[in-house]
Amino acid sequence: MASHLRNCRKIATSKFQPTYARQAYPCFDEPGFKPTFKVRLVKPQNGYTALSNMDQVSEVDDSPLPGLTTVEFSESVPMVTYLSCFIVSDFEHLSPVTVSQGFPFSIYATPAQVNKTKYALEVGVKIIEYYIKYFGIPYPLPKLDLAAIPDFVSGAMEHWGLVTFREVNLLYERGVSSTVNRMRVAMVIGHELAHMWFGNLMTLKWWDDLWLNEGFASYMEYKGVNHAHPDWQILDHFLIEDLHPVMILDASLASHSIVQMVGHPDEITELFDTISYSKGASVIRMLEDFLGEEEFKNGITNFLNRFKFANAVTQDLWDELQEVRKDVNITRVMDTWTRQMGYPVVTATRGLNGTITVEQTRFLSDPDASATDSSPYGYRWDIPITYITSESKAVKRTWLHSGDLSVSLDVPQNVTWIKINCHQKGYYRVNYDKENWEKLTELLKNDFTALDIPDRAHLLDDIFSLAEAGLVSYTLAMDMTRYLASETEYIPWSVASTKFKKFHTLLISSPSYAKLRKYVQSLLSDVCRKVTMIVSDDDSHVQRLLRPAVVGLACHVGVPECIDEVVAVFKNWITNTSSVPKPHPDLRSIVYSYGMRLAGSEREWNVMWNLYLDEPDAQERMKLLQGLAQSSEPWILQRYIQFAKIESNVRSQDFISVLAYVSMNPVGVPIVWDFVRGEWQYLVDRFTLNDRYLGRLIPVITETFTSELKLKEMETFFKDYPDAGAGKAARNQALAHVQKNIKWLSQHKQTLEDWLGAV
Repeated sequence: MASHLRNCRKIATSKFQPTYARQAYPCFDEPGFKPTFKVRLVKPQNGYTALSNMDQVSEVDDSPLPGLTTVEFSESVPMVTYLSCFIVSDFEHLSPVTVSQGFPFSIYATPAQVNKTKYALEVGVKIIEYYIKYFGIPYPLPKLDLAAIPDFVSGAMEHWGLVTFREVNLLYERGVSSTVNRMRVAMVIGHELAHMWFGNLMTLKWWDDLWLNEGFASYMEYKGVNHAHPDWQILDHFLIEDLHPVMILDASLASHSIVQMVGHPDEITELFDTISYSKGASVIRMLEDFLGEEEFKNGITNFLNRFKFANAVTQDLWDELQEVRKDVNITRVMDTWTRQMGYPVVTATRGLNGTITVEQTRFLSDPDASATDSSPYGYRWDIPITYITSESKAVKRTWLHSGDLSVSLDVPQNVTWIKINCHQKGYYRVNYDKENWEKLTELLKNDFTALDIPDRAHLLDDIFSLAEAGLVSYTLAMDMTRYLASETEYIPWSVASTKFKKFHTLLISSPSYAKLRKYVQSLLSDVCRKVTMIVSDDDSHVQRLLRPAVVGLACHVGVPECIDEVVAVFKNWITNTSSVPKPHPDLRSIVYSYGMRLAGSEREWNVMWNLYLDEPDAQERMKLLQGLAQSSEPWILQRYIQFAKIESNVRSQDFISVLAYVSMNPVGVPIVWDFVRGEWQYLVDRFTLNDRYLGRLIPVITETFTSELKLKEMETFFKDYPDAGAGKAARNQALAHVQKNIKWLSQHKQTLEDWLGAV
């Protein structure tokens, strides 16, 4: 049994979103109703604390029976049922911080973990202070508590006044937590605290406008964390964390519009997806860019003031923003982005007289896909065009409206290149004529710093996405990657790593596989020497992110020096765990994973498993679970899954993560696929079809499938178990992705092989 599950203390806690408050008390369990709550909780008299949304007003011992205590809380402000929360636990907290507005800010955790709340306390106060000032609206409750729940169904939940988190998303310990862990803690806190205004103070009227809650919180978290850590360049991270991933999904017919009609609880749960969160955030980011930061902020404040303690729909937001910007029809523009799925590709073409003309079409990663559903906007969009040129870095703006066949851009005739969609603030892709692509590639090769970091990342992401859709040749895309030999920034390398790892999967059976690895190795040569595996206290936050990204890709493509060093570190540690310190937290996941894959026998696996069982820290446990999933022995992976099924070994919240980790191991893919198909009823009985994490496991497992045989297996499985619950959309997305993989091999494999053969 895992040590963190021994000597268990009981806890009572709640999480009602979206439709579970009705199971706790009689209520109209819909977001359109906002009652007030008077809460009394009965707890054991000794050793336990009671918490709820509001502040405590009384405590009566030996009530209602000897040995029990009744705790009463203030009557709440009007709030939706899913925000009500209670906790009875043995949690402790460090001294609260009094926010400038006057209320106490506290963070609760188990007694053994409470010292790990210091960072969350520090960053949380900075973020809440920023939001109070940004929104211009006081936080409306008398206190704000954050609590780390040992086994929690969601990543976090914005209960008003009592925000709950998984431990991994709230606790931080220097020397154990990685830079990525720290950033994750800050971002999740930023997200949940933004909900205190978007979602709690103002609440959606019905679930079809869920994006008003989640899209805004997903965007505002970047602003909050940027205030707390201005040196992190966190605003640029939006591209790789939210924008690029959702644009992959939204380029398929398996997507859906941001505003989506729903009725059944499974449909409601399903809406808590990448579209509501990341596309919602992306169009808000674009909206702020064309409105202007100050106008956007003023409009948001007006909107929140108008609908505080009330409910709103999307149109209400547009109406308020229209008041601060009269020259743009906000409703017309934004309806094209929120009420139809997908997005456009803007194609820029230079005429004989030097004029550059732009036009739009819907972008689909499979150009042969035929949409069966219609859109009231004809899959055309009102597009805010921004651009810079070789002659001026000053951002110029114009509009390409849905009714325009094309628009000419105002550029001097001597311009050699143009870059459209500055910092990728717009939610669209850009294609150019071959000459402009070649000029941009030449610019990157000769002076890549002439373009800002997000613009370099944007070019890489767009050109590979366009190549996948057959709109440009992979020859152009691969030519652009040559500049990476000089690139030293994390975000462009993160984009490149994603693309190269995909090729690694698709070309693994190709004769050119070795050439692909050798080419990527050559690009990594200089940056590997620069970052090394030695972590310094003087390293910037971005350097600390670049290191594992580069080392991880180097191991993935087999850079000999990197492999040798990672394996040596792993062997030295795994054979002397009592005397040799663990690898640095930033490199720990890589060392655990590649060490286990390349040098891990049953003995090493057993040592790591026992370390996991004895590990009290939630973030370290996840790193160990990830490493355990990388064994190259099929029988060990089979046993691992069986071990993980036992809840005294692996918490329920982490079991689906274990299956996902195993599926990231090429040896593990068929094992976990067979397990899920054979044990589907067990998974449904344990987690229910309403569990969105279970539904989204299918696309994770099948991501690397590339054959008609695997596609048929998926179709058969879905036919055998037709009720997908909250995983219905995920199944469609999985099918579309595998079909795309199969088509890619037939359409693009040869082009890539020819390019690699000529390198």
